[in-house]
Order: sequence, then C-alpha cells, then structure tokens
Amino acid sequence: MSKPQLHRFVAKLGNDEIIFETGQLAGQAGGAIVVRSGDSMLLTTATASSNVRDLDFFPLSVEFEEKLYAAGRIPGSFFRREGRPSEDAILICRLTDRPLRPLFNKNSRNDIQIIITALSSDGEKHLDILAINSASAALTISDIPWDGPIGAVRIGMKNGEFMVNPSTVDMVNSDLDLRVAGTEDAILMVEAGALEVTEDKMIEALRLAHDAIQDVIRVQKEMREQIGKAKREFVTSEVSEEAVQKVIPQLEDKLKAVVSQGGNKDEFKAAINAVRDEVVAYFEDDETVDAKSINRIHSDTLKKVVRARILNEGVRPDGRDTKTVRPIWCDVGTLPRTHGSGLFTRGETQVLTITTMGTPRDEQRMDTLGPRDFKRYIHHYNFPPFSVGETGRVGTPNRRSIGHGALAERALIAVLPPAEEFPYTLRLVSEALSSNGSTSMASVCGSTLSLMDAGVPIKGPVAGVAMGLVQEGDQFAVLTDIQGLEDALGDMDFKVAGTHEGITALQMDIKISGLRWDIMEQALAQALEGRLHILDKMSETLPAPRDHYSPYAPSITSIHIDPDKIGKIIGPGGKVIRAIQDETWAKIDIDDDGTVFVAAADQEASAQALTRIKSLTEDAELGKIYTGKVVRIADFGAFVEILPDMDGLVPISQLADYRVPSVEDVVQLGDEIMVMVTNIDPSGKIRLSRQAVLAGWTLEEARQNDRRPSGGGRRQGGRDRRGGSDRNRDRRGGGGGDRNRNRR
Repeated sequence: MSKPQLHRFVAKLGNDEIIFETGQLAGQAGGAIVVRSGDSMLLTTATASSNVRDLDFFPLSVEFEEKLYAAGRIPGSFFRREGRPSEDAILICRLTDRPLRPLFNKNSRNDIQIIITALSSDGEKHLDILAINSASAALTISDIPWDGPIGAVRIGMKNGEFMVNPSTVDMVNSDLDLRVAGTEDAILMVEAGALEVTEDKMIEALRLAHDAIQDVIRVQKEMREQIGKAKREFVTSEVSEEAVQKVIPQLEDKLKAVVSQGGNKDEFKAAINAVRDEVVAYFEDDETVDAKSINRIHSDTLKKVVRARILNEGVRPDGRDTKTVRPIWCDVGTLPRTHGSGLFTRGETQVLTITTMGTPRDEQRMDTLGPRDFKRYIHHYNFPPFSVGETGRVGTPNRRSIGHGALAERALIAVLPPAEEFPYTLRLVSEALSSNGSTSMASVCGSTLSLMDAGVPIKGPVAGVAMGLVQEGDQFAVLTDIQGLEDALGDMDFKVAGTHEGITALQMDIKISGLRWDIMEQALAQALEGRLHILDKMSETLPAPRDHYSPYAPSITSIHIDPDKIGKIIGPGGKVIRAIQDETWAKIDIDDDGTVFVAAADQEASAQALTRIKSLTEDAELGKIYTGKVVRIADFGAFVEILPDMDGLVPISQLADYRVPSVEDVVQLGDEIMVMVTNIDPSGKIRLSRQAVLAGWTLEEARQNDRRPSGGGRRQGGRDRRGGSDRNRDRRGGGGGDRNRNRR
C-alpha cells in the first residue's frame, strides 16, 4: 500500500502559523486533522454514529486525551498510566464543546464524538486554543452536517497593550487571559480571567479577538472546498405538523395564564406540569398525538409564551423587569470550627462557601500538560441533587461542577494577596444548597464573604451576576440575574464577575449563531450595574476582611536565611528538621532562596521552632556574649560551643581574671560558661574571652588585653558546617522525592 497523500494548510493566528494536516492519520474517522503550532501537535477526529438514538437531546461529546508522553513525561500515578481526565483536560473539553454545539441541528439524534489527542507539547503553545481550532477543522472536512467553521484565539494584555495568541511565557504577569471563539460574523463563546479590566477595555479585546480568527476560518473554508467530504443526511427528531396544530390551541392560553401568575420555582413548575398532564389526558384516545409529542410541543410553546411576554411587556416569569436583581441576604461565620465561611442567598439560589487555610506544603501538584506545576489557590464546587429538589448520584464531581469551580477560582484569584505577603495555601469549597439560576456566580459572592470571614487580606470584594438574552429578529431584551427557566428558554448565559474597579472573570455561552456587538455592550453595562448592587448588599454583612485569623487556622511565619545554611536545618537525612517538627508540632517548608516557612497550631509552637531554626543558622557576632558549653579541652585553652555546630577557642590566658595554672583548674568538659567573641579570622576561626565577661570589658578593651588577638580556635570545631547533610538531598523534612520545584 502506498503512502496516502498529505494535505497541508497554513493559517496565521497572531504572529504564529497554525498548520492543519490531513490525509495520513486516522483515515476511518469521519474527519481527522493534525494541527501544529511550534512543537505542539494535536490529533483531532470527528465521527458520527450511523444509528439514530431515541433521546430528547442532541448527543454531542468532546474528549481531550491528555497524554503525558507528549511532553516526555511518565504519569505520576501508581499505574504510571493516564487515568481519569485532569481538571485541565475537562476544562478544555468544555471550552471546545461550547462554541461547536450551537452550530448543529438541535434535532439531530446521531451520536457525534470529537476526540482530541495531545501528541506533542512544547510547553509554550496553549493547547486549548489549538483544540478548538482543530475540532472545527475536523468537523469542517468531515461528513457530519454542521454550520461552521469557527476560529478561536487567546488575547493577553501587559501594560495596557494587547497580545494576540501569546505563548505561555508571554502570559506570565498578563492582566488578561481572554479566550474567544466565533464564526466569520459573530462571537459564540467567551472565557476570561482578568485583573480588574474595565468593560470598555474588554469590548476592545473582544473585537480584536474576532478580527484575529478570520484567517483561521478562511483556511478551513479552503479545506472544505478542496478535500471536504460530502455531508450526510441525518434523520432529525421532528414533531408532526398535524400534532402541532391539534395541541397548541389546548396549551397556549393555559400556559399564558400560568406565566402571568408567576410564583416561586416549585409552584411554577407544578402549574405548567399540570397543564401538560391535562393536555395528555385530553388526547389520550387520539392515535395521532402521543405523550412524547405533547411534551415537545409543551416545551416549545412555553418557551414562545415566556419570550413573547419578556419582549412585548418587559415582564419576566417571576414578575421582575429586565434589570432587577432578586432579593439578597448573606451571613458569615456560620460554621464554628472552619477557618472562614460565607453564606450567600439570591432569590431561590443559595451557596455556602468554606475557606480552609493550609501551609505551603498543601499546594496541589498538577500532573498535566498545562503551564502550571502547582496551585496555591484551589476552588471546588459541589452541586448535590437536593439543591434542585431531586434525588440522584452523589460522588465524583461532573464536568459542570468542575467548570463552575474553575470559574469561581478565576474570578477570585485576581484579588488574592501574593505568596510573599500571605504564604498560605487556600482551598475554598462552594456547596450549592439551593439552585434556581447561576449558582456559579453565587459561589463567587459566597467565596468573597468566606475569604473575608477568614481574615484573608483580599484586594477587594468580588461579586458575580449572570446575564440572559431573549432575541427575536431585531427585537431583544438583556436580562440581569437570570433564573433557571430564563437560562433554559433564553438565548444566552453570560456570567460576569468583578470588583468595583473592573472585571475579573467572564464566561459566555449562546444558543444562537452569534451575538451582535450592541447586545454585547449592553450586557456588560447592565452586568456592571447589577454587580455594584450585589457588592453593596454584601458589604452590609461584612465590609472588609477581619483583622485576625480563626484560632483554628495555622499560624505561618516566614524568615530568610543564608541559602548555604539550609543543610544545617535539614540535617543528615532530614534528621534535624524532623526533630524540630516532632518536638514543636510545627510544619517547616524551605525554599532554595532561603525562605523558611513555619506553620504551627499556635504562636508558642511557632516561636519555639523559629528559635531553633535561628540558632542553627545564626552567625557569631563580634563583641556579643554567648552562654556556651565546653566541648574540648587542650593545654592552651578550652573550645566552647556558642551556637549549634559552632565553637571557638578560649585561650588559657582569657579563662579568668587571674593567671590560670591549667585549663582544668577553671573549667571541665560539659561546663556552661559565658564568653565574648573577640575575633573571627578570614578562615572562620573564632576567638573567645571569658575574662572580658568577668571584667565587663568592651570589645575594644578585650582586644587590648588579649596578648594574642590574632590567634584562635576553629570555627565549627572541625565539624561539617552543614550539620553533615548532603545539600542535594530532599529538604522537605526527611522524606519523599523531588517536588520538581524550589519549595522543599
């Protein structure tokens, strides 16, 4: 068999080339693309099943296979094999799915599966942007009907200047991490983290992103024309027109009456379900109308009624206008033994967030292809079934929960103090206790309250609000603080989080083929108004971080030592540091730059550990008086240990204020005596004087009365100055392996 022909296409994205290749790999897939940028390569396939499934939703799945061989690494798990997807991989799946989904026929029922496999990663190119572009290209040349292509790009910002498609190195200290996907005409998806970027600056970045993706879209159109497969005809799940004409007259007026009455979530749900059940019973004997068709028509009619009332009357299902935020109440310190807790309730949505403060050793190690090795701020989100009045599976978080936790994490990381000022590792857990719309934004608000309750000195409080959209032709309405029904029946879910100063996180998904710029601008302006209202409500409960930590939080103190003395703290095989930790119940972490972190349950234990560390690393000072132990006696004087593993010589002439016949007449081995450091020579030998202490001399007087000021003993008494430790050993307290970073 001859080698298949390779088709190669090149697009520009920022200053980089994005190379699309097809024809040689994965030939049996519906569409297969190898995308390359730098030395990063992904293989992406798009395949549709032949069978039509009996479902009430469109079955699209996106998988990101994060193979660590791509970076020349072996997985750190026990099996040395990739296991369940990492959080980074799941977030890439979600990021890829969101702009693809609106461009499919929602009535299709063939399984469609996108599999993205990381083949090579250079650590410089962001794999998430490559994943979206390659998925679009695979669909574009496949036999799967789809209304693409789309393009995706990342925008960064430093010193007020935007960066298009920056590398991982470029993104260090960037004020903006904006990811955008869209079609030739409009934006479909937005995901962003930012350091309080203004709404105007964000719009400018979004426009730049849309311009940047045009060449990627152009190249995909060329690929479709030159090598694209003929599109298959999918059987779609449709309701017969006869059933529609029969059922709608029985539904429409009844649903209008229910919608106009409003009510809380349970009451509203019960009322609309009662209408459906009544219509099902009405057509029980009609063979042309089944219950499944009635359910579809019922949902479509409810959507039409709710949307028409919003557009024509400006009234939402719960009676609010388009800009009103639901009633809010908050609380803090509700849990007595946690380090911090915040409860945020908005309408029927309620989230409790708990803050736990840990030591630097509690950082999360990231065994992924992403640019991060460790995380010192971890945010988890849980969505139990009781939060929506249902029963269901409890256990491993699903992709939605992981995505909501990551969004809240991104919203808050902008206001956290730097590690140099606040050396704690933080884990926040948001528990969704009740849900009727945007628990992710409620978790941002609850997390802010929880952090302030814990005494974390955040830069400023952060709040979030979810914006919705109803659009029919040129007529539209932007909705502030959407509830569950408006999310389900509307055209957009646009989450905006930020402080009084600017935006810290964005996430936008739409169900239509694109979003107009005037709608985008209005949504951001309306979100700012809603966010400031929520921040004011939160400040009524707790306006600023507490000036103290919980008594149950660890006390962390840091000091800086000479890096050459790290080995003295570690000791042989970690013996010394383990002894300090065992005796004081403190945890000790050491960076290669000499920063030592001491964490303990109370200040007394921390002080004891710090005293031990300082004594191990302290240098002898001229003129300072020490209480030391006699460790060796010679004819010419006594060697006295003044600091751990550091001794000096007291000449026989300096042992007393009289002539001493022999050293043993004054001191014995093990005696403790007070001595003054009178000289330290260039080689480190220390000369001591007991006579200077007895006579009360100054350093100058002691030197004048010392007949051999240049003489002296041996610093360290000939011992290993590092306490016998090998500085290449692990420094984490005597155990474990290399953490692949500075902290030990």
